[in-house]
Amino acid sequence: MSIIFAGLFALGLIGVFVLQRFWVDPEIACSKKGHWYDMETRICAQPIYIPDITGRPEGVTRAEASAQMNKDLVDKEAQLAAYNRARRDATEAERARVEALTKN
Repeated sequence: MSIIFAGLFALGLIGVFVLQRFWVDPEIACSKKGHWYDMETRICAQPIYIPDITGRPEGVTRAEASAQMNKDLVDKEAQLAAYNRARRDATEAERARVEALTKN
């Protein structure tokens, strides 16, 4: 009976050391590097900084960034409309100048 108990105790002790070595220690090492550890897949992954993904500055909310992008878009549309008006006016002025030259 004592041999069975000693064998089960040794097996349990080996199990605890294996658990510590292959499941707990990698998580601790990963955390020390500042990364995230997934216990299910046992993957140590580097966190991604959200402003690097979204392209918006730190501290700017999604709504503020969206409002700024919309304002920029409206400004660009206004610039394009002004450019098209100026081009159309220049074309009409040139057309009038050519017509005046051909009539003379």
